[in-house]
Amino acid sequence: MELTPGMAPPTRHIADLPGPKARPLFGNVGEIRAQPFHHVLESWAREFGPLYRFRIMRKQMLATSDRDLIAALLRDRPDMMRRSSRTAEMLNEIGTRGLFTAEGEDWRRQRKLVMRALTPEVIHNFFPALAAMTERLRLRWEAAIAAGKPVDLLRDLKAYTLDVTIGLAMGQDINTLELEEHPLQRDIEFLFKLVAKRLTTPFTYWRVAMLKRAQDHEAIAAAARIQQAIFGFIAQARKRIAENPVLRQKPSNMLEALIVARDEPDSGFTDEEVVGNAITMVFAGEDTTSNTAAWLLEFLAGHPQAAARMAEESRQVLGERAVLDDYHLLDKLKYIDAATREAMRLKPVAPFMAAEPTQDVVLGDLAVPEGTVIFLLLRHASERECELAQPERFRPERWLEGAIGQGDDPGRKLFPFGGGPRFCPGRYLAMAEIKMVMSMLARNFALERVPGAPAARECFTFTMTPDALPVRLVQNN
Repeated sequence: MELTPGMAPPTRHIADLPGPKARPLFGNVGEIRAQPFHHVLESWAREFGPLYRFRIMRKQMLATSDRDLIAALLRDRPDMMRRSSRTAEMLNEIGTRGLFTAEGEDWRRQRKLVMRALTPEVIHNFFPALAAMTERLRLRWEAAIAAGKPVDLLRDLKAYTLDVTIGLAMGQDINTLELEEHPLQRDIEFLFKLVAKRLTTPFTYWRVAMLKRAQDHEAIAAAARIQQAIFGFIAQARKRIAENPVLRQKPSNMLEALIVARDEPDSGFTDEEVVGNAITMVFAGEDTTSNTAAWLLEFLAGHPQAAARMAEESRQVLGERAVLDDYHLLDKLKYIDAATREAMRLKPVAPFMAAEPTQDVVLGDLAVPEGTVIFLLLRHASERECELAQPERFRPERWLEGAIGQGDDPGRKLFPFGGGPRFCPGRYLAMAEIKMVMSMLARNFALERVPGAPAARECFTFTMTPDALPVRLVQNN
């Protein structure tokens, strides 16, 4: 399906589409507030098909799980399509004014800045620190098991990914893993949950001073604390660069690379953009990667054959090592890569995206006015609107080459890192983190499902996270 500018020659309008019955004043707000938003959108897709309408207050909205249409919409960003302006405004309010919320020429300019800071060379230079943080996680788990204490996998994965993200982005080892509660982690999680709640709130009440609640005042304070921490990291990075000018040619982390690019003559970049993108990196890198790893563990606990195959691959690649210490061996972890992509298909941290056209467009034969919010149902598209065999099942083999697997290209069938020109620049780091932690876990521990525990439920707090992880670790003999 193609997008064309203008309003001709459409044969259908939004009112012609099927959709849930809306109440006169509030539209479909009641259904949306009653259960997780992504569940509502997906249930409507099952009832009304791959393209339908619904209404929040007076604003008419679209949702689609048509894979071809989703691919076309992603391809046309940031020109004919943009991120939902409501999402961008709410993220900007908490200080993440950077590449994620930028549009048009501003996005193109900032994309160059961020891509220079996330090159394979930068990640390669960071790899020893990544290995050390993974070893720290292993030792924490070993000590807990030896002491007979339960391992809080969800908490530890979040702490690990935050340590990695801050390490690569800022060159700081804040070690939230060994601190039971780190203020930076607490502030980030608080703001994630608040933004998710605001996105499904019809009125932007928090922008009216007299209507602000306690959590809204705390959001301002939390955003200020995060920004203050980032300013401190920037000052330290500038000091390192001044003391070691070689870092201008070979920056050791993202923040140094951003500063170097900012300081080039006529760069056009500002200190505010350095700060905004540094904060964006922290927000984007912590919750998304840890939740992907958590969902993968949930699947492995219910699929012992897949867990055994992952353990065997980890033993072959790592040998006698407890943690992978060779950057070049990451590409050897093909089954872990396939299992991760399959988990991202069934339990994506972003089950949907919101976009809107920057001008009046025609989607196929449907007239869509400028500014209409379109929800792209990414998970539903990869589960139901696809040609995969047994799409409801967890089958990592489908992404492997050879006799068992079809060797399908996940980039053509999945959207876990978005698509088109705005494909996630941090995707390689995310996959490296997951491969490191999963190979370490599979090499040194076994997974067991907690007897009698229910399966993890999906919660939406800006990303889709499990409410609990009914899985426990056992030390390998």
